[in-house]
Amino acid sequence: MQKLRLHLLLLLLAAALAPAVAAAADMFVLFGTHRSGPGIGFSVAHFDTDTGVLTTPKFDVEAVEPAYFVIHPDGRHLYTCNSGAPGGVSAYAIDPQTAHLTLLNKVPSGGDDASYVCLDQTSRYVFVANYSGGNLAAFAINPDGSVGVRTAFVQHAGRSVDPQRQTHAYAHSIIIDPTNRFVLTADLGVDKLFVYRFDEKTGALTPNDPPFATVKPGSGPRHVKFHPNGRWVYLINEMGCTITAFNWNRVTGALAEFQTIPTLPADFTGTNTCAEVVVHPNGRFLYGSNRGHDGIAVFAIDPENGRLSLIQHASSRGKKPRNFAFDPTGKWIVCTNHDSDNAVVFRVDGSTGRLTPTGQPVAVPFPFCERFLPVP
Repeated sequence: MQKLRLHLLLLLLAAALAPAVAAAADMFVLFGTHRSGPGIGFSVAHFDTDTGVLTTPKFDVEAVEPAYFVIHPDGRHLYTCNSGAPGGVSAYAIDPQTAHLTLLNKVPSGGDDASYVCLDQTSRYVFVANYSGGNLAAFAINPDGSVGVRTAFVQHAGRSVDPQRQTHAYAHSIIIDPTNRFVLTADLGVDKLFVYRFDEKTGALTPNDPPFATVKPGSGPRHVKFHPNGRWVYLINEMGCTITAFNWNRVTGALAEFQTIPTLPADFTGTNTCAEVVVHPNGRFLYGSNRGHDGIAVFAIDPENGRLSLIQHASSRGKKPRNFAFDPTGKWIVCTNHDSDNAVVFRVDGSTGRLTPTGQPVAVPFPFCERFLPVP
């Protein structure tokens, strides 16, 4: 009888835990677009972290070019840049049960074609890079999650060697360092990676000393990421189709280049521009997207010195892969192909870093950015 009771208890316990396990595998995936108009904005899909199955997104809310966005760590607020002219920064409340978005407010970003947003490490400030404006700004976040007062504004100046694309500054991305003391901004127009000191008490930004690192003229810096160890910084160059690696001094905010490596195969002769760069959460691999060659370049990261070595060129199964992101498990990548209106799921080999496409491409109109959100 005692054994029977124990067996029944185990069955009841397993039954009680089963729904929680199943729910943990289900994620919302929110997609933003690089267009505006009726029926265009944010859409929401489901993703199974066990199987890698992505459902076809359903339209959620209209928005003006919500190209790049971030989700607050509380899972209840979203912040996006609104591209176009004039640029904007918008805050949304997220319904945790459905992922439905409700606009809280929208403020001017301070320049045209806002292209990138991020939060500081305390999630009390939102930063924006304005591509065509060639500037960046910081805003306080109000207690209700809306975008508050502007706390900083910096205008870049200058030009570089390309007579069509580098006639003035083009601030393309902005990120905070792990210590919350420095902000890095990649500027495509002047071939510089700027460093600013950040005051988390006031939200102010001031030029660091040294104020920037330069890359090869004509490279066109686009996006930048920190390695999980906080020692290395990786910059993808849109025009030069390269990745530049830097040693990062977390005390002084100084960058020292130690490698620049191409993202393209040696025999590629077409037209290409790079877009996103992401470091795997385990710190062993780096991924960069090629638009033209239309794929993701996969690199191993040397754990001793941070140097990159090519592993694979994986087809994106579409045209012009803009952005991609890891799911929370690190086992999958969802990649958006902007010019073929689809998203593709890749399985990530945790030991080799190689990518394998799974399933069929999923239709997504004008996809740009994607973010994961747990389903309760």
